[in-house]
Amino acid sequence: MILVNTDYITGKELEMLGLVKGSTIQSKNIGRDITQSFKTIIGGELGAYTEMMNEARALATKRMVAEAEQMGADAVVNIRYASSAVMQGAAEVIAYGTAVKFK
Repeated sequence: MILVNTDYITGKELEMLGLVKGSTIQSKNIGRDITQSFKTIIGGELGAYTEMMNEARALATKRMVAEAEQMGADAVVNIRYASSAVMQGAAEVIAYGTAVKFK
């Protein structure tokens, strides 16, 4: 499966199959949430949240790819990611794009 954030794949003629997406809502445990809140006092990267968002993007991408494979796609083009906070310490991540088949 080829995944790109462009609306084309060089050298390939594409047939669009439709929109595909994958999403997840992730949170960290209360212990890590407390330690990360202390980190905001002194500044710097919130490593636990960075890890959480990386895991969420990977899972959302995996789910998007699974949906594309069910449609018989060879690739997903024009991939985008979005995230939003759903509650304190939890975030939704969605990956979406256009499933395509090579002609």
